[in-house]
Parts: sequence; structure tokens; C-alpha cells
Amino acid sequence: MTTSDPTGLHRVLDEPVGGSLPLPQAARRLDTRSELWPDEVRIRVERLNLDAASFRQLEAAHDGDGDAVRREVLDIVAERGKMQNPVTGSGGMLVGVVEEVGPDSPLGVKAGDRVATLVSLTLTPLVIEDGLAGWGGDSEQVPCDGYAILFGRSIAAVLPDDLAPELALSVMDVCGAPALTRRVVSERYAGGVVAVIGGGGKSGSLSLAAARDAGAGHLIGIVPTDAEADRLREAGLADEVVVADARNPVALRDAVTKSGGPADVTVVCVDVPGCEGGAILATAEQGTVIFFSMATSFSAAALGAEGLAADVTMLVGNGYVPGHAAYALDLLRANAGVRALFEGRLAQ
Repeated sequence: MTTSDPTGLHRVLDEPVGGSLPLPQAARRLDTRSELWPDEVRIRVERLNLDAASFRQLEAAHDGDGDAVRREVLDIVAERGKMQNPVTGSGGMLVGVVEEVGPDSPLGVKAGDRVATLVSLTLTPLVIEDGLAGWGGDSEQVPCDGYAILFGRSIAAVLPDDLAPELALSVMDVCGAPALTRRVVSERYAGGVVAVIGGGGKSGSLSLAAARDAGAGHLIGIVPTDAEADRLREAGLADEVVVADARNPVALRDAVTKSGGPADVTVVCVDVPGCEGGAILATAEQGTVIFFSMATSFSAAALGAEGLAADVTMLVGNGYVPGHAAYALDLLRANAGVRALFEGRLAQ
């Protein structure tokens, strides 16, 4: 291509299909040259944050062998020019310092800004230059030296001065979930019942806090273990905390019902597959299910709702709502329970 495209189409190296190129997220390979097109920004990467579904899959595939996980991440990035797990299709996000800004960039950042990218690594040209030498392959957060390229339609947020970069990155990685939860609850279900599957995790805890902020009447947090239940109860984010296997539809439905359900809104924030049917059964007629997990099978969700004759609205959380990063950070600052859960995960 002789001109850049704000979507990053000029960085796609795939052969055209039917006369057109795929968008960068769907592309097999991206051009990672460091020279910028006029509307691009180059970031010196300090840390990657792999999304939970991707990291869980990599860890399981290599039986917890951190060296093998690190080698696979390096291989993926070298082969594809981006971090896109070939099994889950997902990536994550990154933190770094702006190195150079093209003269036509609309992103509003300048050289020297420390930023978090609010677009997926699955569409971000990425080069790793240190072999991930500082990472043991044992956590979602990956110390890294390299560079990444942002397009004209990318999104980046300058990191706040009052939060550690690792903490801010953890929040921004899932900031779409609380913003959409707040919108759905406030517009249609104020005073209603909200159930969050995976309520003890990052997106789940923020979604509980957002639902409370939006006026939910009763909050149910669903977690898989007693240990997570204890932490969530201590955080005080839910009115009821339920230990249940979200992959067991009937058990999940019964647990939610006994705890004040069915839910008017069910938010799915777990990183394991097979939770679609339980989420649907736990939701009241004319309720809404919000899927924020990259492990979700959307065909299973659609066909499952049809097969159960469930009159529910199902939303795909796409990770972007205007103002989502600032809102999530404000929830963390204002809610000691949310902050304790995030800091506890980082400490582990």
C-alpha cells in the first residue's frame, strides 16, 4: 500500500482474499518495521499483560513449564508479528513509553508518555528484543523490552501517577467490563439482581463494583473455590457469595436461585470454556447476559439459548466503552475491596 489506513490495514502481510486484505486482528502476519507511517505511534514496551484465557491455555498446554510457555510466546510473536494465541485467538495489552509520534497521529500522546494500550495485542505489531529474559513464564504480566506500533484508530491511555504501573495495567486490561456493566444496569435494571460469574477475578470484581454504582439491588458473586469465596466476602463487593462450578448449568442455576436469583443481569467473567448454558439458565426471562470471557463459544451461547427457549438478550463485551479506562481506575481508587483483590493477585 502507498498510504496508511487508520485501521492498520497497511501493516497486513497476508495475501489478499477476494481482492481485499483482512483487518490486522484477523491477519496471519503483520509488518513490524520500526519506521512510522504519518498517523502511527511507536511504543518502547516495558510490560505485556497476556489475557487470562490465553495464559491459562498456554500454561495448561505445557503442564506449567514456564520455560516452554516463554518459548511459545516468543515463537508466536516472531512468526506473526503480534501476540495472538493461535488456540484462544486472544492476546492482551501492554505498557510502555512513547518513543515517536507520527505527525498525523490523532492519539493525543507525546514522546516520553508512559501509556497503556487499550487495544488488543492481537492487532498490534510487536517486536520482542530481550527474549523475555525477565519473565519466568509463570504469570500473566510479562516484563519485556521491545517495541510496538499503534495505528490511527488505536487507543492508548497515559498511566496515572498515583498507581503503580503493574496495578494500573491490571485494571486497564479489563476496563471494558465494568463500563458496560454500569451502562446495562443503569439503563434497564436499576434495583435488579446482578450475578457475576468469576466475581473474585479482575473483571468480575470491577463488574460487581460497577453494578453497585449503577444501582443494582442485589449482587451475587459466583466463584469456583472456598478460598476465592473468603476473599470476595472480605472485599464486601457482593450481597451473596456462591461457590459453584459455572460449567455445571443446573448447579449454577440452582445456586443463583437460592441466593436471590434468577439474575436480571448475568456477567460472565471466567476464563474457562463451557459456562454458556449455566449463564443462560441463571438469568431471568427478558434478562441480559454479558459475556466478557474470551473462552466463550458464541455459537454455543446462541444455540443454547434457542434450545432452552430462553428469552434473554446476550451481549458480547468488546472491551471498549467511551471513558472505560478512567471509570475503572476510579472504581479501584474508591473501593478498598476491589483494590485489595487486585493487589492480592499481583502479590501472588
